[in-house]
Amino acid sequence: MTAADERLLAALRAEHGAIYAYGSLGGHLDPVTVAVAAKAETAHRALRDALVLRFTAAGTTAPPAEPAYTLPSPVTDQAGALRLAVAIEERTAEIWRAALADTTGADRRLTLDGLSACAVNAARARRAAGIKPVTVAFPGRP
Repeated sequence: MTAADERLLAALRAEHGAIYAYGSLGGHLDPVTVAVAAKAETAHRALRDALVLRFTAAGTTAPPAEPAYTLPSPVTDQAGALRLAVAIEERTAEIWRAALADTTGADRRLTLDGLSACAVNAARARRAAGIKPVTVAFPGRP
């Protein structure tokens, strides 16, 4: 398995975790912010699906989602749900960014799409949470 494969497997695992987390926080959001979360979850599902297709086409079995994931903090209200959404996007962006060094061609395009989606989702979540600045200079940088 190549370094690019390992990095993209890490991204797939992160996408599985992001989808799980969005399912956990949605019940704590009002109608406006739930729409923001739904867009983000849809983006993560699309990235997950693209990764699964990529691995399947290469003859590699993509790892399935875990039955459950540990969230970094409990979610009890909208503010906590939005903080979790920002954390999900920042953590997932770090994994996508790490893959940039090892990917080329179509894998690089997928990696850039993943990093870009996380940056946009994080900005939307920060705006909904009232966190400033809304954007960061280098998404995915710890």
